[in-house]
This record gives sequence, structure tokens and C-alpha cells, in this order.
Amino acid sequence: MTHRQPWHTLSADLVAVAMGRKPADLVICNGRWVNVHSGEILPGTDVAVYGGRIAYVGPNAGPCIGPSTRIIEAKQRYLVPGLCDAHMHVESGMVTVTEFARAVIPHGTTSMFIDPHEIANVLGLPGVRLMHDEAATLPINVYVEMPSCVPSAPGLETPGASIGPDEVAEAMTWPGVIGLGEMMNFPGVFNGDAKMHAEMAATMRAGKVIGGHYASPDLGRAFHGYVAGGPADDHEGTRLEDAVARVRQGMKAMLRLGSAWYDVAAQVKAITDLGLDSRNFILCTDDCHSGTLVGEGHMDRVVRHAIAQGLRPITAIQMATLNTALHFGVEKDIGSITPGRYADIVITSDLAALPIEVVLAGGQVVAENGRIAVEIPPYDDPDFAVGTLRLGRRLAASDFDVIAPERWGAGEQGSGGEKSVPNDGSSSPLPPRSPAPLPSCRVRVIGVVENQAPTRALEAALPVVDGLIQPDGAQDICRVALVERHRATGGVTNGFVSGFGFDAPCAVASTVAHDSHHMIVVGTDTADMARAANRLGEVGGGVVVFREGQEIALVELPIAGLMSRERAEVVAAKAERMVAAFAACGCTLHNAYMQLSLLALVVIPELRISDLGIVDVRTFEVVPLVIE
Repeated sequence: MTHRQPWHTLSADLVAVAMGRKPADLVICNGRWVNVHSGEILPGTDVAVYGGRIAYVGPNAGPCIGPSTRIIEAKQRYLVPGLCDAHMHVESGMVTVTEFARAVIPHGTTSMFIDPHEIANVLGLPGVRLMHDEAATLPINVYVEMPSCVPSAPGLETPGASIGPDEVAEAMTWPGVIGLGEMMNFPGVFNGDAKMHAEMAATMRAGKVIGGHYASPDLGRAFHGYVAGGPADDHEGTRLEDAVARVRQGMKAMLRLGSAWYDVAAQVKAITDLGLDSRNFILCTDDCHSGTLVGEGHMDRVVRHAIAQGLRPITAIQMATLNTALHFGVEKDIGSITPGRYADIVITSDLAALPIEVVLAGGQVVAENGRIAVEIPPYDDPDFAVGTLRLGRRLAASDFDVIAPERWGAGEQGSGGEKSVPNDGSSSPLPPRSPAPLPSCRVRVIGVVENQAPTRALEAALPVVDGLIQPDGAQDICRVALVERHRATGGVTNGFVSGFGFDAPCAVASTVAHDSHHMIVVGTDTADMARAANRLGEVGGGVVVFREGQEIALVELPIAGLMSRERAEVVAAKAERMVAAFAACGCTLHNAYMQLSLLALVVIPELRISDLGIVDVRTFEVVPLVIE
């Protein structure tokens, strides 16, 4: 990163320190060296640091100590390389890059590989540049993956901006850009889409890594074609067979544990049960909201989880350090505690429980005992990053009605189609009859899969009342809508979703709706849905929950409708109230907010909603809501 010195500018000084001719800036004494290169744990190890890089690792660094050298006594605790998150979206934390870093540093994260895909869909290349420039000011390593698919699926959604090969080529010249972010348009790759291939070619010419995003369960010829296009890793696997297939084809399998994605347990069996080479597996988070960061942790949480699934502690640590560095070609800077590398070091007393007791980044103590130890000034966001929520009009409850086809219209309902017979004395009156069931209409329904990004394509018969298709709580089916928010068209796409468990008149609205980031609204009551959408229009974006006409939780996200300027702990507290609000509406899903945010992600099977309609991701087609 720009605030750190390249190895070649310090190499002579590092040699002098290692030889005892020059004093070190810092020496860590008497630690247990977790050597991720050899797979050993070596006791009685000292580490000498100069200019932010490691000069010496071994016994007795006494000759490196001078009058001004700072000494840290490890007291036989473990010395672990600073942890790396190999793939993540800062925007999912609902905070800026600065505040995200402030939240994760105490958890031992010293390197982040961020894909600003979300802000790119709202603000385009200027949004990416904003996050890139902010990242360069931080005391840890923040590498940027240039977003590849904006829009993610052309013809199936309309984002607020677009990015193409020219923008990708430009970004590859920026310092700190490490590669191309998740290549989500996998049909475009294996079908030969010129734009996708031009973006990958620009990345290859720059000698950088193409990130993968193959979200299909099909591991046949389509998968092989995708790999041949150039993606070098993939974090979208959820099954053991996904991890195996990726590694066998020369890719790195990224196993993720985010706030709602629990994909490590199934896939890590490729190592623990099948014996595949762990060097080809990498740990990441993908999406973590601030509540998880503050309450549970970041990459330390992922490593602990991986160990709990049966991995040796040193193997799990390798998958969160050296493996990541090697994959991105930055192993000469990060990923291990070895000479020449940045002095990014975590001190812990237990490798399995992994309490993060001291964190060093570039030879500077940046956290101790769960608290940040350096001052990180706030970053001033430009005016163009706010005021991005453009609804065009105030929404009404009727905007969220789903009109049935004419044959289910109000005039045909009556008592199940039976005609009444007048009692004029000429015939006997009809005997009393039980009310006929309401007419029903068969529709497509998005089925939420708890703790996974994929959804199910369901079908259900829903009642029709006065010509309008109704949700059905007995089937756990409520309304879902996508409100266009980039061009002020006032457009609303309506559908149905199953799995949230809402049992009260309620609605949740969010401007975090991957990937085009229109406004997603889910609820049982159209009036509350309108209230929720209009409330976000008032605050400039965020997440809000209404129940029985009353606002019960709000997280304001004014920066691109995705992020807050507030500290992570402040946003986390609001997020916890949001989680409680979901529960107050009857939702029992783990991290329902994250599930909500992906309902519009039209590149992950099976069924999604976009501003253009209901999308069947198995065929990449906009399909009718009503099934004929």
C-alpha cells in the first residue's frame, strides 16, 4: 500500500538489523512462531522489525536491540501472521472502509481484499475510486478488486451505472488494485460474451487475478467453459462437490463464513475427509454486517469455525494467511512472519480458541485486548456519494397490489361462480350453502434458503380477492417488491416470497439489494410497505421495519444508500434493533436482513426479482409471475 515502503527500499537496512549492525525499531521476544510455510510451531522465537518490515525471525534477537528499540514480551504466546479476508464487500457491513477497518483490526485482520461491486452499481467508476482512495489511507492493507459485472446480468436488471472493458483497463493501473472482482455473469463467459471476455483480457494483460463467481450447481461442460475463460478462484460453492471441482480445475476454492453464508462446513470435508491439498483452499467472509463484526468477529471467527469443523489450527491459519497471499501474488508482502514481509502479526495465547490479544500492522501496535490502539481519522466523503435515492414519487399502498389476470377478476368471484336464483314464488328457494372457497391463482414464489445465498423456485396457489392476488400466511408466503431508485421512474415490480415467517401486518424495506441496489421491500401489509419505502426516501437510504403502521427500527445509510458514516458499533446497535424488529414481526430466520438483501441478485439460482420482472436464474429469463 502507498503508506508502506517497498521491500527493495529497505533491504540493505533489514540486512544490517538482522546482522546486528543496526538497531531494530521493535523486537517481539520469546514467542511461539506459527510458521505457515513449514507447518511448524517453533518456540523461543524473537522477531525484529525495522521500517514496518520484518528483519529477523529466530532465537535471541539481542544483537538487534538498541537503546530506542521497543520490546514486546510475547511470554510464550503464539505469533500468527495477520489474518487476510480474501474476498469481501465492505458495503455489506453498512459502514465506510475506514469504519470497517476500525471494527476488524481488533479481530486480527490486517489485510482485506475488497470488491466495491455494490457502490459501482450505484455510482460507477467514481464510486470505486472513492473506496480505493479511502482504502489507501488506512494502517492495514486494503487491496481492491475492480468490479467486473455492472450490471451483473445485462438485460435482466438496470443498475445506476455501468462498467466496461475501458474502465477495467484504467483501474488496473491504479496502485492497490489487485485484480478483477467476481465474474458473476458466468453465462456470458461460457457463451462468449465479448464484453466479459474483454474485461478478463484487460486483467490478464495487467498480470492480475480474475475473481470467480460461478453460482450454478451445474458442474458439467458449462463449468469447464467458465474456468477456461480465466477466473482463478470461486467463493460461491456451497457443496463438497463444488470445492472438489474447483480445485481439480486449478482454481482456488474460497470457503466463506459471512453473517448469513455458512459454506465452510460442507466444503472443508474436501480436506478433512478426502485429503485434498489444503494449499488450494482459502477462507473469506464475502458479506458481514456490522452486528457480526462487533459481536462475533471477522476472520478470527472464520478461522475458529474452520477449526471446529476438523481442520488443524495451523491449516486453518494457512488458509487465512499464506494461501491468500500466494493466490494474489503478494506473498512477498503479507501472509507469513518471515524476513522482508510487513510486520503484520497477531499475538494469541491459544491457537484453537484464537483470542486476539495484540495486533501489529506494519510493525505498529494497532490493537490490544479487543480495542483499537491507533487513531484512524474519518474520511470525508464527497457530495456525489449522497442523495442517490431517487424514487420519483411518493408511493401508495396500491403500488404493491398484485393484479390477477382477467379471468380471476372481481366480477367472476361471487360465491365460487354459482349464480343466485331470485325467490319469486315460482320455485323453491335454494337451500343454504356453505361459502365456496375463494378462487386461487398459481404463481411463482421465491423460496429463501436459510444461511445460503441460493433460493428455490417455488410455485403456490394464492387466493384472489377483488381481482388482487393475496399472500398466504398459512403457506409462509408474503409480498416482495422491487422499487426502482436510480432514475426516478417510480416503477415497482411485485412478486411473492416464502420463508420469512412474518405473522403480523408489517414491512421491511432496504436500499441494500444486490446487485443493482434498487429498493427491496418485503411485507404482509401494502400500507406498511408504502410507509417503509417512503421513509427510506426521506432519510436517503438504509433499512427500515414497520409493524402495524409504526416504525420499529431504522438504520440510515446515506452514502450511496449502502453505508453509514457512523462508527461500526453505533451501526451495529441499530442493526441489532433491526434484527429484533424482524423477530417482532414473526421472522425466525438467522440473519434475515442478509437474506433480504440478496432477493434481487439475478446471477444466483434459482428465482429472483429485478426492476424488469421475475427472473428465473436457471434459464436467465424474465418469466411471468402468474403461471398459465
